[in-house]
Amino acid sequence: MAKKDTTNPPVLVTGASGYIAGWIIKYLLEKGYTVHGTVRDPSKARNVAHLHKIAEGTPGTLKLFKADLLDEGSFDEAMQGCEVVMHTASPFIMEGYTDANEALVRPAVEGTRHVLESVNRTASVKRVVLTSSIAAVIGDNADARKAPFRVVNETLWNNTSSVKHNPYQYSKVAAEQEAWRINRTQKRWDLVTINPSMVYGPALTPHSQSASIDTMVQMAKGRYFMGVPKLVYGVVDVRDVAQAHILAAFKPEAEGRYIVSAAELTMLQISKILRKNFGWKFPFPLMEQPKAAVWLVGPLLGPVTRKFISRNVGLPLRIDNTRSRQNLGLQYRPVEATFVDHLQQVIDDGLLRKKA
Repeated sequence: MAKKDTTNPPVLVTGASGYIAGWIIKYLLEKGYTVHGTVRDPSKARNVAHLHKIAEGTPGTLKLFKADLLDEGSFDEAMQGCEVVMHTASPFIMEGYTDANEALVRPAVEGTRHVLESVNRTASVKRVVLTSSIAAVIGDNADARKAPFRVVNETLWNNTSSVKHNPYQYSKVAAEQEAWRINRTQKRWDLVTINPSMVYGPALTPHSQSASIDTMVQMAKGRYFMGVPKLVYGVVDVRDVAQAHILAAFKPEAEGRYIVSAAELTMLQISKILRKNFGWKFPFPLMEQPKAAVWLVGPLLGPVTRKFISRNVGLPLRIDNTRSRQNLGLQYRPVEATFVDHLQQVIDDGLLRKKA
């Protein structure tokens, strides 16, 4: 049975099949909104079936449109009539590419430009919420040394990453800066950015792709059983990130950048949370490796450089989430629940097998 049209204008969510976007769409549909979601191929059932399933039983309506980050004008149709645009689409690839600029930077920057050029052509749009990243704020833990009182906040910009060093981080800062540049050329629509730290929490489909999901799976499979680097980073629940987007979209006073991060944890602390809740069913790491050992063998085991190790492993990190709590009113869920729910989802989806 067709759903009734709501009185609210439709909301556009780019990259609708993505990890964060799925939760944004779920919450919007539950609130009764009509959601225009863009994906590269709406006919590819594997990538969009969960979205149709989410839409069932909600008061909202989901409409999917074909659009590609590198195709100029491809977002125009989906954007018609929308007052809010949430641009979540961006490549999140940490390995497996040969050209970082083509795999990460160009799609992120050109995609942002193409979406915002469509915004400039669409008179109904009043606000854009951009999914940026803490990576646009700092590139390495070493960058926190330049922060006020060594606590990272929204006033900082990552100016240490490049195509050669931390290309993913560079893609995020380049895309966000392009967004602010375009925003300053006009006065009709405003821009709010959400800058999450490492996003964990249950995905709405087993086909979600994310570096955090990969890290969780690899940790449970025993890749780090002999020890993890002493690496601390910010973590946040995907459901809280989605709620932050919605608050940023519809709170009139929302403006500027918002770091969204619940806590700072080391990889070993994450492992302890998982072992506490899942016992010895998986070979979670029990110890941290000395930095010298990580520096020596780290580049042989995965997509990490010695420069990254030098500028991150063993270095402290503190992140200020005051703006997201006080200005947006975001309430963070406990990080233990985030990791327990995440691993349970991975297990339920058959991506991991427990020991007998």
